[in-house]
Amino acid sequence: MAARTAGARLEERWRDILAVHARTMCEIDRALHPHGLGASDFEVLDLLVTEAPGDGDRCRVQNLVGRVHLSQSALSRLIARLERDGLVTRSTCAEDRRGVYVALTPRGRDLHAAILPLQRAALARTLGDDEGPRPS
Repeated sequence: MAARTAGARLEERWRDILAVHARTMCEIDRALHPHGLGASDFEVLDLLVTEAPGDGDRCRVQNLVGRVHLSQSALSRLIARLERDGLVTRSTCAEDRRGVYVALTPRGRDLHAAILPLQRAALARTLGDDEGPRPS
């Protein structure tokens, strides 16, 4: 009986995590939609700002795969869309022709800076901040 109760508690915690994730992603999607981006698009731009902070800095796509919650093929399609929109550029790695680099364009960097407060506000609304209570 105790094992079943522990299992039920774990399952309930897991479902709570999934519900918070879904609410948060939807809130971010709503906030960023007027700017033509979704939560996953922003996540890639945000990681690129972190991984390649200077103008012209680039990051291997393979380094992003483990940090975003997308399959490698979905990430490749997302990066292709960001490239079509002029937010990133892609280039082949000279040392390893299979490797691909991605870099923010000035337009991508500017858009990220403009919408960062919207994304952070969406996080604060769904996750709460350090001073306030967390929604249940």
